[in-house]
Amino acid sequence: MPPQSRPLLILVAGPYRSNTGDDPEKIADNLHVMTVASLEVFRLGHIPVTGEALALPLIAVAGSKQIGDEIFNEIFHPIARRLIERIDAVLRVGGPSTGADEMVALARAAGKQVYMAIDEIERISN
Repeated sequence: MPPQSRPLLILVAGPYRSNTGDDPEKIADNLHVMTVASLEVFRLGHIPVTGEALALPLIAVAGSKQIGDEIFNEIFHPIARRLIERIDAVLRVGGPSTGADEMVALARAAGKQVYMAIDEIERISN
């Protein structure tokens, strides 16, 4: 594969609610893992994005009262699914997650690059 010359838009996909029992501290820990990975992607010269960064503000404005309510479910996974058409690649991080695994499967089906570790991503200069 030729060297990467432009920044990729990379969806960082990992667990959010998985294995947390909806404990806010555990969810925050999961979000932190995705945010740290996003910073690493940025420092490699690419553009990271998480579905959570886009969905959570919308969920709050839409009036969601709790994780998993109708408003949450209307927005949370659908926004990540819509991102698949726009992104160049997915970086899968963290532990078990049905949602993150779905993003990987959708990305592969769409012919997008899937990275399973940060060190698989080529550094570019920009």
